[in-house]
Amino acid sequence: MKQNTKLKRECISGKYIDEKGELLNKRAVGRIGEKMAREYLLQQGYFIVKMNYSCKIGEIDIIASKRDVIVFVEVKYRKNSSFGVSFEAVDRKKQYKIRNVAEYYITYELEKTDVNCRFDVIGIDNGNITHIENAF
Repeated sequence: MKQNTKLKRECISGKYIDEKGELLNKRAVGRIGEKMAREYLLQQGYFIVKMNYSCKIGEIDIIASKRDVIVFVEVKYRKNSSFGVSFEAVDRKKQYKIRNVAEYYITYELEKTDVNCRFDVIGIDNGNITHIENAF
């Protein structure tokens, strides 16, 4: 997948700037990564149900579906590998939180109890996408 041309890395400071030369905060960079993941999923035949689903328990970056499966996707974006590859940041604590948010979504938004679902992680490292299906 092509790297988003709107996102550039300023090598001297290691910060991200947009095409206007303005500094991007972590949330803005995360949103760019989520958009890249969204485009990737669409190319792979997924239907995007919801972006950035939020409830009182927490947030899920992307809720998608393919065939009869609801897919809860956590997106991690890293500008470099100083702290490891992106998908390694989805630790047990984060997995627990995502499961709880997914349960809330299924119960209160879909109003169902028996749903085929899985949990995927999309890691984006230097513009390269790694999609791990059934990550946890």
